[in-house]
Amino acid sequence: MVLACQNISKAYGITEILNNINFHIEAKEKLAIVGMNGAGKSTLLKIIMNEEEADDGQVVIGKDISIGYLAQHQNAYYDKTIYEELLSVKQDVITLQEQMRELEQSMKNLEGSELNEALERYTRMNHTFEQQDGYAFESQITGILKGLGFAESEFNRPVSELSGGQKTRVSLGRLLLSRPDIILLDEPTNHLDLNSIRWLEGYLSGYDGAVIIVSHDRYFLDRIVTKVVEIENTKSTIYHGNYSYYATKREEVRLSKYRAYMNQQAEIKHQEEVIAKLKQFNREKSIKRAESREKMLDRIERIEKPQEIHDEMRLALTPDIESGNDVLFIEGLTKSYGSHTLFTNIGMDIKRGEKVALIGNNGTGKTTILKIINQLIPKDSGRITLGAQVHIGYYDQEHQMLNPEKTIFDELHDTYPNMTNTKIRNVLAAFLFTGDDVFKEIKDLSGGERGRVSLAKLMLSNANFLILDEPTNHLDITSKEILENALKNYTGTILYVSHDRYFINQTATRILDLSPNGITSYIGNYDYYIEQQLVSTARTEEKTVIAKEESETKKDWKRSKEEQAKERKRQNDIKKTEARIEELEQFISSLDEEMALPENATNSAKLSEIAAKQAEANEELEKLYEVWETLSEEA
Repeated sequence: MVLACQNISKAYGITEILNNINFHIEAKEKLAIVGMNGAGKSTLLKIIMNEEEADDGQVVIGKDISIGYLAQHQNAYYDKTIYEELLSVKQDVITLQEQMRELEQSMKNLEGSELNEALERYTRMNHTFEQQDGYAFESQITGILKGLGFAESEFNRPVSELSGGQKTRVSLGRLLLSRPDIILLDEPTNHLDLNSIRWLEGYLSGYDGAVIIVSHDRYFLDRIVTKVVEIENTKSTIYHGNYSYYATKREEVRLSKYRAYMNQQAEIKHQEEVIAKLKQFNREKSIKRAESREKMLDRIERIEKPQEIHDEMRLALTPDIESGNDVLFIEGLTKSYGSHTLFTNIGMDIKRGEKVALIGNNGTGKTTILKIINQLIPKDSGRITLGAQVHIGYYDQEHQMLNPEKTIFDELHDTYPNMTNTKIRNVLAAFLFTGDDVFKEIKDLSGGERGRVSLAKLMLSNANFLILDEPTNHLDITSKEILENALKNYTGTILYVSHDRYFINQTATRILDLSPNGITSYIGNYDYYIEQQLVSTARTEEKTVIAKEESETKKDWKRSKEEQAKERKRQNDIKKTEARIEELEQFISSLDEEMALPENATNSAKLSEIAAKQAEANEELEKLYEVWETLSEEA
């Protein structure tokens, strides 16, 4: 055990956040802390880091255990470049390296015991230098920066010029380079593109320390963690497995608790009815029996009502009008900003009922394509054609058209005045707005809650073609699951941009991969796309290896192949020659037998014909013997 949280409790005023949180983590173990927004996940990390104080309980950390922490929001660095920031992590190693160089110079002038002492000191220093990866730290810095999406041309950029997301990546790089015994990461993938996230997955999976992650990126968690701590209603529950195991087991546990609660409620109701009936009899024995049952009922340990299971998440969302089979056709689409070309000659063809995810690295122009389709920005060239009866519903996370002064219910009711209150409430319930929640004012909602309202509003529209830009941003895991179920049951067509691979995996029927080379289509979900990427990478690597080997030993390889081909041809020629020799020898023998027949003895014409055939066969046979000898000698 390298770290344990024992009975951690925390409240802000009368609002309890954490109540008796218990879990521990072993060396090299990878653990996720999950829960809805506001459940207390980040608070718990701050308590572990002693940035906040728990009201009760304690955090126990093993002896000589170092901890590194990446918070969601970073303090900016101003006086160094990107490379220098990571280099500063290795200052002890750099200082040691300088001391070793100085000692090397001084040893040139030493003799005898002084030289021996210096050599011993140098050996100790060199051993420490090796233990601290002194000979590899520069390549480590380069590898980490490239892995996190920085090009070498950016290494000397001042950190003060970077965006908030870029500064977070620098902080993450510093943390990874320092290699603490325990890494705490709070939403580490928020500012990474898909390639960088995949790199970080590989890095953390192979990390020889312990890792604690708070993240809404379920695919990321699935690939890394082996234990999940869920915080729900201030309590913690531990699941031993990855995220998918946790999600499945959680539903089983919730359903079991819900059934146990409902069964107990039915039993309590039954007992109350029996007690009431016994009291109605108003006889001494019946009253005593009623009192006995009441005592038994009082002694029952009441099961707390579990959190509501959102069955309404599965409601079907059907557009009022069905589009034609051809929904969207794009060809030759090009867009540049000044001298910077985003994309050129882009094309896609989307059919009714498809759920298409447009993916690609940051800066490739995915959001721009969505905005061009929705005529929010002009295209440079190309053709965009919408099919018959296609009605677009567009979700842009940057421009959620909500009235801050309205309640959630009024926002939807005023937009769709002919819609029944029941249908509006059902859709809002599907997006986690139940009971009096629907009367909250928009201005009081969080970013994630506003996103859910916008999505609910969009799903109620007459749109049969939804275009969504990062619909899961700012949504907690429960809200993402709700959106996934809504989209899976949506009978129209969907085109969306998302970095959420788990979400893509759950909803996409086709992947469009946007790169500088254009768009590549993959029929399937994200796992299928990754599988095809691995196959393609393997093929490319194989071709590269072959090309490299050929360039290094090209002449020898070709000579060897030529010799092998020549030998195969010689052996084949020998076989053919031997077969023909055998054939001719049998033929000549048959001619000899034919000439010896009594009926041919007096037939001069026949004998003359046989003799001619013999002469011809013997001539060919003689040549074949020469050929065979030549081929045999070539061996």
